[in-house]
Amino acid sequence: MIDVTLYSRADCHLCEQALDDLEKLQEVIPHHLEVVDVDSDPELNRTFGSKLPVVEAGPYRIKAPFNRQDLRITLSAAVEIGQNADGMEKPETVLKEKLKEVWSKSDDLTTWFANHYLAVFNFMVLIYVGLPFLAPVLMNAGIERPAKLIYGAYGLVCHQLAYRSIFLFGEQPVYPRAAAGIDDMLTFSQATGQGEGNTARDIFAARSYVGNDLVGYKVALCQRDLAIYGAILLFGLIYALAGRKLPGLPWYLWILFGLVPIGLDGLSQLLSQPPLNFWPYRESTPLLRIATGALFGFTTAWFGYPLVEETMVETRQMMARKFKRTHGLLVK
Repeated sequence: MIDVTLYSRADCHLCEQALDDLEKLQEVIPHHLEVVDVDSDPELNRTFGSKLPVVEAGPYRIKAPFNRQDLRITLSAAVEIGQNADGMEKPETVLKEKLKEVWSKSDDLTTWFANHYLAVFNFMVLIYVGLPFLAPVLMNAGIERPAKLIYGAYGLVCHQLAYRSIFLFGEQPVYPRAAAGIDDMLTFSQATGQGEGNTARDIFAARSYVGNDLVGYKVALCQRDLAIYGAILLFGLIYALAGRKLPGLPWYLWILFGLVPIGLDGLSQLLSQPPLNFWPYRESTPLLRIATGALFGFTTAWFGYPLVEETMVETRQMMARKFKRTHGLLVK
């Protein structure tokens, strides 16, 4: 049976809790418990007075804050050391093995992510918004197969309509529909000879159209999606430079400046075109799609990232307390 010493004092709630935990652990790990009042000895008071409660078990010492699990690990390690009287295992080695029961690889991963989540998010958004630009670069270089893989992958999440996309390496950066009313630009039909109607055939053709050496090659995400994710990335970088200290955007401002503009632009276009035709036909302009998309992306990130940071602050604090508890088990 191991000897356990609890350094305590009167009117100490944590000391009373430690005593209660040790008494309950008697059934699991039998031990001889001695409770020492540090106020009875000036030397003990100077040594432990500001750190109470303190528990010594075999070669180990644990000081507040700790819980019953920490005590169980400490006592268990002390028992194991006592059973190895030949000294084949060092106390540090036994304790390290016991700590694995509490601080795991997943705890390391959780702590790392809580500290670096913004860099992870920014990197993921950068890749997501960057790959669509790689597709026209590859097409222009004649490397078509990987370019088509990118178009195919992003085609699962974006309509990729050519008249609502950005083009690289061509005469114009955009080729809007004639209905958009942009007089100083070639329309999609003028540039490509393809139809701009709302039939399934025309829509499929506009979606499938990638471009050529004269017109250029389209980016694999439409104008609005590029603006949304580009703005999310922009705010993420600003938030990182600000040390994650920017206050969150109030929800009503997010709705007013983020949701309302993109909703009005997108819905008014959708509801005016076949098969709905609720009011006179309307086609949004590239500038409006980019502007409303950017407003939505930027305000959404401004609203959401500080909320994520609040959660991550709590996670970091929780993991710091756990780390202190598990790694606060000291060899005397």
